[in-house]
Amino acid sequence: MSSSVLTAVAWPYANGPRHIGHVSGFGVPSDVFSRYRRMAGDRVLMVSGTDEHGTPIQVQADAEGLTARQLADKYNDVITRDLQGLGLSYDLFTRTTTSNHYEVTQQIFLSLYKNGYIVPKTQMGAISPSTGRTLPDRYVEGTCPICGYDGARGDQCDNCGNQLDPVDLINPRSRINGETPAFVETEHFFLDLPAFSDALGSWLATRTDWRPNVLRFSANLVEDLKPRAITRDLEWGVPIPLDGWRDNPLKKIYVWFDAVIGYLSASVEWARRGPDPDAWKQWWTNPSAEAFYFMGKDNITFHSVMWPAILLGHNGQGDRGGEPGTYGTLDLPSEVVSSEYLTMSGSKFSTSRGTVIYVGDFLREFGPDALRYYISVAGPENQDVDFTWDEFVRRINFELANEWGNLVNRSISMAHKNVGSIPKPVAPEAADAELLAASKAAFDTVGDLLRRNRFKQASAEAMRVVSSANKYLSDQEPWKRKDDPERRDTILHTALQVVQDANTLLTPFMPHAAQKVHEAIGGTGVWAAQPQRREVEELGDGPSYPVLTGDYADEQAHWGSTPIEVGRPLAKPSPIFAKLAPELGETGPEWAPINP
Repeated sequence: MSSSVLTAVAWPYANGPRHIGHVSGFGVPSDVFSRYRRMAGDRVLMVSGTDEHGTPIQVQADAEGLTARQLADKYNDVITRDLQGLGLSYDLFTRTTTSNHYEVTQQIFLSLYKNGYIVPKTQMGAISPSTGRTLPDRYVEGTCPICGYDGARGDQCDNCGNQLDPVDLINPRSRINGETPAFVETEHFFLDLPAFSDALGSWLATRTDWRPNVLRFSANLVEDLKPRAITRDLEWGVPIPLDGWRDNPLKKIYVWFDAVIGYLSASVEWARRGPDPDAWKQWWTNPSAEAFYFMGKDNITFHSVMWPAILLGHNGQGDRGGEPGTYGTLDLPSEVVSSEYLTMSGSKFSTSRGTVIYVGDFLREFGPDALRYYISVAGPENQDVDFTWDEFVRRINFELANEWGNLVNRSISMAHKNVGSIPKPVAPEAADAELLAASKAAFDTVGDLLRRNRFKQASAEAMRVVSSANKYLSDQEPWKRKDDPERRDTILHTALQVVQDANTLLTPFMPHAAQKVHEAIGGTGVWAAQPQRREVEELGDGPSYPVLTGDYADEQAHWGSTPIEVGRPLAKPSPIFAKLAPELGETGPEWAPINP
């Protein structure tokens, strides 16, 4: 029975191109999961977009001599092209500077306000003495007053996980220019998080199947909830929809608040651009629907605590009660799928620190599936993982080229040379049946792992089938069966059946290569659909903009073993994966050299 599955993917910030550390957290895992669920027959809605508000956009715009909108446009263009190139199958990848997003954000704000979960409060805000601009909490660093970590941000300490305010930091400093911020009294609206402590605690207690790191971190946060500012003294953001506030040019909704609402607003926009403007409800107001949120671990707090609190408040289900808001009773996350950090030489990937490998550079040099496979099989699923060129070269050469690529190439080459088409099995033997049974059984094993977001185990199990097929060919030696063509053809048919099965198992991980293998074994048409980049008109006032979307319903890929078609013509195959020069593991490419 098919399910409605929302894949909510963290919104990349549009102040620069994204690096491979970013897509190891939000990008590749979400797409592997979504492609599998579509292949399994589920109704998937995969949404995200570029996060484009807040002071960091203004800071970068000043540095590049652009307006905030011009900067957002520039990097939205870069990011959408990179994510399309990576093959991330969004139903809609949009942006937060749309009139639709403004409307949805403001309606959520008003629903929370009406139910009493948004309250005004005066606080001390950080100001840059040199520019007079508000410093966002994340742009103030200092020593954590709780654990003493010298690198805590003004919103939270990544070492102990506690929420903080910039004024609480010891020896605070601006991340922009290192100056000591001034603190001034200012009035803002706060999300009254303590008013959700019981509701959040009860809900989290039901999330027993989440990754342990997410559960531990979230449970610790709920124990010490504090009101959280959702407005800021900003020039660039969503206006506050209240009299006396909406026309104030320096008061805006805080970027973290409007960004998480983007999952809903993107779903609403997707529906408004289709034949049924209410279609989003199938994924948001449907108790049987599932919702999976994908991100890096630095975003856990916003998705396991903040966003659920916002949803509960809108629904009138916080500790103070209330009435459902504009969008009815919205579903809470089924799972928050958080990855750890992909590091480089032990340091977190960081553009500002020069520790970075950009997605665009990687794609131009190695293509999408090499990166997708590496992240799936060796990425930071459960712990921080250090990216090394040596390990990348090893994975591509020995696993993709020597194992998978070699199986595809030699199976098709022998069948093409000896038969010219998919051979007919004549008298299967026990070894043939054993391999075919293992190949078919892998669909249950790999599918269960993918359903539970266990990508490393799932990819390893898929590659286990590849290894078994290679051993089978080596043991059966069809190239020595010239005097027994029936046995030779049976072996080659068995091998090609497993090639087709393994290609299906690997499709979520490597959809581009899967299309090539599909064609190499004589298939036609679209096996694994790819996202399309389209220019769309603004639904309200404003300029047109690019989105990622796609038609995935008609792709041929589906989860399960199907008999390979006997007699289908085969052409001489070309290599699916090119081997990398071993020296690359020692030097890195010119655009990302290994520092001696």
